[in-house]
Amino acid sequence: MKEIDKMISGHLYKVSDGELVKHLSDAKDLCDEFNFTSRNDYDKRKAILIKLLHNFGDNILIESPFYCDYGFNITIGDNFYANHGLTILDGSKVKIENNVFIGPNVGIYTATHPISAKVRKMGYEYAKSISIGNDVWIGGGSIINPGVNIGNNVVIGSGSVVTKDIPSNVVAVGNPCKVIRNITNEDDSYWENLIQK
Repeated sequence: MKEIDKMISGHLYKVSDGELVKHLSDAKDLCDEFNFTSRNDYDKRKAILIKLLHNFGDNILIESPFYCDYGFNITIGDNFYANHGLTILDGSKVKIENNVFIGPNVGIYTATHPISAKVRKMGYEYAKSISIGNDVWIGGGSIINPGVNIGNNVVIGSGSVVTKDIPSNVVAVGNPCKVIRNITNEDDSYWENLIQK
């Protein structure tokens, strides 16, 4: 099995593999190009994202700076907004559904390392996929750890470190991130009333 296949499937892989190093270098160059392109040059920024990401939907806006490792493992749905400083370490798949808002300086990390220092020194790491459902808001400074799945209609409070799966329809905060309450129809009513005032 090639190192790139091991990486994507969650097995230990050699970071120094020539093919992976080339993909990593190409992605970093595209991130640099994206970050130094005016946010008002929509066509150029979209062209760069087409080269960089696996797939993305309509109406996405990613503020600079944006960083990722490979790009080809990232899928983003419709109506996506990421504030400044989003970093996605996409050794494995990162799937982000529709209507997701991400605050500034958020990290989404599929990459992880063996606990054994001996194996780490041999140049091995591994990655676990991450999924983020529809209608999710991730507050600024949050970290999404390897292997985490976040459900639909979720708010992650700023500064949270998400180490375990988060179910749908909840507000979750903290380090480690924990559910603090459900999101209900009363939340919709409260905020809709504010719009009408």
